[in-house]
Amino acid sequence: MALTDRQRLDWLRLIRSESIGPRTFRALMNRYGGAAAALDALPELARSTGRSIRICSTAEAEREIEALRRCGGRLIALGEPDYPRPLQAIDSAPPLLLVLGRGEVLLRPCVALVGSRNASAAGLKFTARLAQDLGEAGFVVVSGLARGIDTAAHGASLATGTVAVLAGGLDEIYPPQNAPLFERLIMSGAAISEMPMGWAPRGRDFPRRNRLVSGLALGTVVVEAARKSGSLITARFANEQGRQVFAVPGSPLDPRAEGGNHLIREGATLCAEAAHVIEALAPMMGHGGALPTGLAQAREGYEAATESLWDELDLPEVSPAPKDALPHAIAGSDLAPPPEGEGEGARARVLALLGVAPVSLDDLIRASGHSARDVGRLLIELELDGVVLRHPGGALSRVMP
Repeated sequence: MALTDRQRLDWLRLIRSESIGPRTFRALMNRYGGAAAALDALPELARSTGRSIRICSTAEAEREIEALRRCGGRLIALGEPDYPRPLQAIDSAPPLLLVLGRGEVLLRPCVALVGSRNASAAGLKFTARLAQDLGEAGFVVVSGLARGIDTAAHGASLATGTVAVLAGGLDEIYPPQNAPLFERLIMSGAAISEMPMGWAPRGRDFPRRNRLVSGLALGTVVVEAARKSGSLITARFANEQGRQVFAVPGSPLDPRAEGGNHLIREGATLCAEAAHVIEALAPMMGHGGALPTGLAQAREGYEAATESLWDELDLPEVSPAPKDALPHAIAGSDLAPPPEGEGEGARARVLALLGVAPVSLDDLIRASGHSARDVGRLLIELELDGVVLRHPGGALSRVMP
């Protein structure tokens, strides 16, 4: 299944509109069944909160798509076959990824290597050896294209496949001195971003980038990191996303080892060679980069931890959506009608599962056996008919006669 060109344009317009981040995007899609309908409803919803927001125009979105096309990139939507499955599993997965290079590497099992920009010579040497060995074992190396450890990780895995996650647009290489590495990288690997073309990265964009680095990977290795390093933010995201966290130990006298040593004390797996990573992640290699069911579940507190990364519009009338809602919204039209003869049966099934005790939308979808899109549509009808009550926090119950 794939979005049509029109749907892709509408998705881009919605996510580029002011105060719309992944959480609000997902909730709007769940409520309205498609980006076009959400865009139509957005002005009135914003007014209901006492504010106005700027909605991305069709012309703006078309210019971004054309700029991406000119540089050889493309847009991949959440739920499409080329979207990385581990990344799709996180609560704050970008609805759209801008991809440049060989997109097929995104479908292979990945390991993230992160660490200090001011790395030691020993740290750089170890990173290069680790990246090379992981690549030869079948892993794609993911990092953030920063100076130091990131640069060493990308450079040593060019032959086996590496992915650079950018904090800015795909045409805004940071730091600029890594532009030659970037050009070599996209020949055998890929670069991705969720930010618009032409976007120069700001301080707030790097933690956003870090959640994608960890979200792409089955495990994250911290090689060298100070106690307050951004690499520890990546490690925290990895832990909250249910991924394995590894840390390379170092001398207690070296400030660059404080972060890694702290992670080991907190329970991270010690990594002194690639075999330590390979052995821990080997059970996942047969999943083609997908996560086992247990790891695919969102960790409590992860969404709260990432909400502060966006100034998202608070829409009290729109209930939060389950994280699997978007993949179901791309079949055919954004809000396709149910097959003939199935609508009443599905309605009866959903209604029968509801009682006076409130249940979560996630639990209702799982129990019904229907898609999130279909259940969302049925709930709108049932609410309008006055037979379903929506409670604070999105829980649902049946209005008994």
